[in-house]
This record gives sequence, structure tokens and C-alpha cells, in this order.
Amino acid sequence: MSRIIAFDYGTKRIGIAVTDPLQIIATGLDTIHPKDIVEYLKKYMLTEQVEAFVLGEPKQMDGTPSESMQHVKGFSTLLKKSFPHIPQHWIDERFTSKLAHQTILQSGLKKHDRRNKERVDTIAATIILQYFMEEHRL
Repeated sequence: MSRIIAFDYGTKRIGIAVTDPLQIIATGLDTIHPKDIVEYLKKYMLTEQVEAFVLGEPKQMDGTPSESMQHVKGFSTLLKKSFPHIPQHWIDERFTSKLAHQTILQSGLKKHDRRNKERVDTIAATIILQYFMEEHRL
């Protein structure tokens, strides 16, 4: 089987999470600057098969798209252009950053390590991927 990659898109950083080949476990992979994402994914896909991309869909509390949706749509277009054979799925990302912060707090990390924004982005991507996996279980 192949992997599924999820993204928590931000204009400064993109958190990335990936499944294992059997698509049972979601794990944080990395945090990348948006300008480097295509090269990063091309390099990753030289050694790993990727079945799908999952993007966090930024929404307001009332369910309408948030202001950052335009940036995520641009990112989606870049992915479609660069990897046209890989389907994309969207998952509501409301509360993922808050859950990521709570996860870090509960992990017992030192205060300095808890402030690492890259860690938050990677955990948020992992949560997005877990939501997707739960939604698509048979």
C-alpha cells in the first residue's frame, strides 16, 4: 500500500504528517517553508508511494471559509499542478491548532520546547490526518 500525506498550511510554515504504508498510524513528518514544499515532496516520493493528499480546510466557527482559505486554495492548485495524479481530500481543520497546543502541554515538554511553532504545525497536520483516517475507515 501507499501512504497518505496531510498538510496544515500556513504562509510561514507547512506542517506535514504521513500515514504508515498500511494507513493505520498517522505520524508527524516535518515542517517546511511553503517555497520548498514541491521539491521536498518530489524528493520524498522518490522513495515512498503516496496515494493521496489531505488538506486542512480553514473555517470560521459558523462553518464559512476563513480568510486563510485563499492561501490554502493556492497551495491546493500548486499541488494539483505539480502532482496531477494524486487526489486531494479536504478536512475541516477547526480546533486542530488548539488541540496541538493541548497535546504539547500534556506531553510534559519543557516550556522552551513547548513554544516551538514548528512542532505545533506538525502535530496539527497529524490531527488533520487522524480525522481523515477516522472519517474514511470501513
